[in-house]
Amino acid sequence: MDVAIVIPARFGSRRLPGKPMVKIAGKSLLNRIYAIAKAVTGVSQVYIATDDARVAEHAASFGATALMTSPDCPTGTDRVHAALQQMSQRPDAVVNLQGDAVLTPPWVVQALVDAFHADPKVGMVTAAVRCSWQQYREIEELKAQSPTSGTLVTMDKFGRALYFSKAIIPYLRIRDFDVPPVHRHIGIYGYAADTLQQLSSLEQTPLEVAEQLEQLRALENGIPIKVVVVDYQGRTHGSVDAPEDIPFIEAIIAREGELVA
Repeated sequence: MDVAIVIPARFGSRRLPGKPMVKIAGKSLLNRIYAIAKAVTGVSQVYIATDDARVAEHAASFGATALMTSPDCPTGTDRVHAALQQMSQRPDAVVNLQGDAVLTPPWVVQALVDAFHADPKVGMVTAAVRCSWQQYREIEELKAQSPTSGTLVTMDKFGRALYFSKAIIPYLRIRDFDVPPVHRHIGIYGYAADTLQQLSSLEQTPLEVAEQLEQLRALENGIPIKVVVVDYQGRTHGSVDAPEDIPFIEAIIAREGELVA
């Protein structure tokens, strides 16, 4: 399998303009994401997909290859698809590593890449973390204050997604489990090239609109999604969406150390 990683990176973030170039502990956000991607093995290429020449120039400053895409791409997935069309040699599969997911451990990305190498028939793959009881209670508390924060996923016994929701699923009428069968979804995706082409041609679906979860479009159209259960190994999950996230992320890096040397 020829697997590539694409990092969508828009300049025009509403809450943080120029977000790819903001400094996180002395290093730009985009440079940090690129370093994570480059630490993954079994990958033929790492590309940055952007709509702005300033981002492309910044990417070139640390040796990255940027592909220019339309500013009209509505989602990161659409931007990855647009980038795919520009590649001189189309890979068999591509992993979409979000350009603000600065605390994504390389081994989480590796798990998606490995899923394609293990089974070339995989059309779409994503990641999830199984919750401990403490984490489950934390999610309950978070949902009471912010119902749309965080996404949960349920799977069948073969690891295929049954549903994604902003609600806590499954509902636990019985709590006699050593570890609850509850999984927090990690918003990173891999697509077989043909599956990405198919998804880009599909209209939004009712459940996708209701939950505002793009991945439901695949399920509603009968496209299976393999869910890889990963372990953050004690690392804290986090991304940069607004200026106030920067000191939070920097504090985590100072406390837990760099993900990539």
